[in-house]
Amino acid sequence: MTEVVYTVSGQVAYITLNRPEALNAITPAQRDRLITLLGEASADPSVRAVVLTGTGRGFCAGADLRGGGSSGERIAGDVARTIRQGAQRLIAAVLDCEKPVIAAVNGTAAGLGAHLALACDLVLAAESAKFIEVFVRRGLVPDGGGAYLLPRVIGPQRAKELMFFGDTVSAADAERLGLVNRVVPDEELEKTARDWAERLATGPTRALALTKQLVNASLDSDRTTAFAAEAAAQEINMTTEDAREGVASFVERRSPEYRGR
Repeated sequence: MTEVVYTVSGQVAYITLNRPEALNAITPAQRDRLITLLGEASADPSVRAVVLTGTGRGFCAGADLRGGGSSGERIAGDVARTIRQGAQRLIAAVLDCEKPVIAAVNGTAAGLGAHLALACDLVLAAESAKFIEVFVRRGLVPDGGGAYLLPRVIGPQRAKELMFFGDTVSAADAERLGLVNRVVPDEELEKTARDWAERLATGPTRALALTKQLVNASLDSDRTTAFAAEAAAQEINMTTEDAREGVASFVERRSPEYRGR
């Protein structure tokens, strides 16, 4: 069985976690495969949007803690190195992908799985989806960028509430908190994700990439830095074919036809 399924259709790359019996808990091999696929989608001009989802009842139950790690003596620095090279590298691959990434959360998103969804640019959730900051239940500190991502989405107090208690958050509550963009009936999740992705895939791909970078960086920037980055991004974007097409279509009073270049 292929544990990560990758297909491209209509300029949209679909990345599907496929270990339904484990609620798509991520093994190291799956993690590395995801990082590779996100990098390939980012660099492939024929891919203009990405959908990340799972099979079965789980979107992703987090890192697979039953993976049989080393039973030898733990050396100082091992844990930090594992986090840097593993969970953090995966989250960075989503944040750094130059194509818009949609999370289609089909079921439970726990721990690293929740952070994987939150790292995406847009988050769709099925009505049966659940989000769990599960780390505290295991006596662990949140990793996979959770303490970075969550406060930026819902604010520090709400983030601490979810991380301190580890309660299960329903899809409806996730939408109320601002964790997700939209909740849809389970049977409509796949179609809605496809519709959103196909719409993004007809957009000005480089402009979307630059916009993604600006928004992500703005959360860590002062005004002067953010304004300088904005001006530089616009300068770069004005060299693209799509920018010229966008301006021309406006002048000519017609719909633009963007080619992602």
